[in-house]
Amino acid sequence: MAHVPGSNFDDISLCLRELAGDLSIHWTGANDGIWRTLDQQLWRLTRNPTLVLNTISASALRVQCEVPEFRALVQAMMAGRQRALAAPSWLQGLPAAPALRSVAYFSMEYMLGESLPIYSGGLGNVAGDQLKAASELGVPVTAVGILWQQGYFRQEIDGEGRQHALYPVNDAHEMAVEPLLDANGNRVRLTMHLRGLDIWIRGWQARVGRTRLLLLDTNDPANPVPIRLTTGQLYGGDSEMRLRQELVLGIGGWRMLLAAGVEPDICHLNDGHAALAVLERARSYMQAHDVSFQVALAATRPGNLFTTHTPVAAGFDRFAPALIARYLGGYAEQELGLSLPALLALGRQHAEADAEPFNMAYLAVRCAGAVNAVSSLHGQTSRDIFQGLFPRWPTPEVPVGHVTNGVHLPMWMSWRMRAALSPGAQAEDCIGDGAVDVPNAVAQASDGRLWDLRNQARTRLIVFARAHQARSRAAHGDTPERIASAGQGLDPHRLTVGFARRFASYKRPNLLLSDPERLLRLLNHPKRPLQLLVAGKAHPADLEGQQMLQRWHAFTRQAQTQGRVVLLQDYEVRLARHLIQGVDLWLNTPRRPWEASGTSGMKVLANGGLNLSQRDGWWAEACEGEVGWSIGDGEEHDASHDAIDAEQLYTVLEEEVVPAFYQRDAEGLPQAWLRRMRHSMSELVPRFTAERAVRDYTERYYLPGASAYLARTRLDPGRAGRLAQVSEQLRQHWPQIRFGSVQVQPGASAHQVELSLETGAIAPEWLQVQMYADGIAGQPARVLALEAVPGGQAGAPTRYRGSIPGDRPVEHYTARVIPSDACGLAVPLELPLIAWQR
Repeated sequence: MAHVPGSNFDDISLCLRELAGDLSIHWTGANDGIWRTLDQQLWRLTRNPTLVLNTISASALRVQCEVPEFRALVQAMMAGRQRALAAPSWLQGLPAAPALRSVAYFSMEYMLGESLPIYSGGLGNVAGDQLKAASELGVPVTAVGILWQQGYFRQEIDGEGRQHALYPVNDAHEMAVEPLLDANGNRVRLTMHLRGLDIWIRGWQARVGRTRLLLLDTNDPANPVPIRLTTGQLYGGDSEMRLRQELVLGIGGWRMLLAAGVEPDICHLNDGHAALAVLERARSYMQAHDVSFQVALAATRPGNLFTTHTPVAAGFDRFAPALIARYLGGYAEQELGLSLPALLALGRQHAEADAEPFNMAYLAVRCAGAVNAVSSLHGQTSRDIFQGLFPRWPTPEVPVGHVTNGVHLPMWMSWRMRAALSPGAQAEDCIGDGAVDVPNAVAQASDGRLWDLRNQARTRLIVFARAHQARSRAAHGDTPERIASAGQGLDPHRLTVGFARRFASYKRPNLLLSDPERLLRLLNHPKRPLQLLVAGKAHPADLEGQQMLQRWHAFTRQAQTQGRVVLLQDYEVRLARHLIQGVDLWLNTPRRPWEASGTSGMKVLANGGLNLSQRDGWWAEACEGEVGWSIGDGEEHDASHDAIDAEQLYTVLEEEVVPAFYQRDAEGLPQAWLRRMRHSMSELVPRFTAERAVRDYTERYYLPGASAYLARTRLDPGRAGRLAQVSEQLRQHWPQIRFGSVQVQPGASAHQVELSLETGAIAPEWLQVQMYADGIAGQPARVLALEAVPGGQAGAPTRYRGSIPGDRPVEHYTARVIPSDACGLAVPLELPLIAWQR
């Protein structure tokens, strides 16, 4: 419960502690006076309120709390937070809201701000933004993650352009976390038995408005040193280390939820790293209700949602069968009642293929009540990837939906832009303020006002880039002259392009370097020059990505660039925020369809920046009309096509982007640029927010999943057992299905169809007979049900009849059989059975 603001020192200091620990608060230039007052330099360098508060001495804090203006600001901020937390939420307005008691959200990483460095990049960004949006919408989410002792590596680039991976220690006393306590006030510590060893797992929690984040770590003195290091480096170590991490996150994470008193209706897996949670969820149900694993899975499966973020099958976490046997063989046999082959079959496409690795994504799909991708295009790609799990099913019917990612506007929108578009906002409106009506505000703003905002943002970015570059050079021991000259080639009046992301080959970070001389001409045009800010990390094991970084470094050191290209090292949340708020153009050049969604380009939208991107991920949905620019032909190509995309990239920059920026009217305004800016902000900002994404998840998946889970458990405890029996019987007897005669009477408007079907030991009511035709001319496939003819003799084939439209030839249609709705199972996700007319 939030503390009631008072005026004495104890009250104010307690309020400060609560404000510092709430990761949903948006600390901006309009309201960060609290921390600037306590330690301006430390706040400017870290933007970590917990660190500021824990660094100041008690006596100095007491003196500051005696200042009336400071005390009033703290009280106003605390009162604003309490109003936001107590306000009616979006979810409360939904009729089905009571069905959703709790959502458990699992992710390997979270990007919530500078005071919790437990993220790498895009996946953590999505998780953090959705957690904040869930708080504001009132969706009852409890997130689960790992408190990484070092997190993802910090980057240093030396004078030769070589990347060095550094791992500073995350001190829990300097982060916005606190120990997780049980009802009696005791520290929560769990044990997990692994390979003859009891592993101790400690619990922590972070507060994010109405939601909270439970974090696990194994850095307990009671553990052997190798085990303590399990939660050391995010995405570090070998395959065995990764499996140990996923055991902690999935199995340990579910146990931590129960220890914290959380009983989720929905288990949302943000990618496959936590897939083992679905096994532990089934195990806990088995233990509570004394049922088999198959019954427990049937009961809990509707409440499991798997979000895949991977655009290629090679990106899934896969483990050697021997490794799974060592770490999970005993768990499967003793805790789940499964043989090792049965466990391995859950994570394989081909159950009997002994050499096939165990795939965490396959496990997640096989135990999920719903699966979704993170953009429309990624949905198509994912249906191709998972096709093998649904043999003989047409690819469009592979059960993968999509919810396109979005970004949390208050997190990424410049507070100056927000103040300009929402002038009535108060400094204490620091939480729950995602409702800026950007389209209406942009429509009312004059061209001059919008352009002034862009000019100011660009200037602030250049100032930051110079300071960042100078600090990096100083840390490397450069000469005073080189430190003083850092970033001096940058000009706040030039077209400023930003390119920042992970340096991996499929992202093609060097596409713009395909023709260095042509790029130099763009940079050094006498009247219309552009300047480029580049940032990003290559994974420590990705030598090709590191070589790409070296090439950019070498390019920036050429005299011909005149300092107009700057490589900014150590890409993290603070640097990202400055870049996306200040650049005029955001560049993204992945090889389609390898960008599952992407969110960096979404962040520039509300800040008035424009996108130039490959038609991939979210941009494939967004790039319509004058909202930005694109490259590519909307098709998939291998690396041999890169030269064509590079040529198009240069052409678009030369012939469209640069002229639009520099062509000015009599008042000095770039009307063509401003027109695109208005369209981009008005049309795209409302579509690509985390608030919209969480609403989609709630309405499409959480609420239906919670209702289905309730129906299989509390409302009808025996239903899961019956469903497991039906599933087993159908699988066992499905090979007995045989098509008999199929007769078609052609007609002008409709064709009449009659067929016979041998169903063996399967009751006809458990089957649905259909006529299927592939989609043509961009239209979806046709699926038309036939009805059973009553009055058939016992033991004789069942006859079915119906009509199909006559606008397509009879030859386009094929008869097929699938399990019917009467089975009560989700087809094909739970029961991928299908039989076709031969």
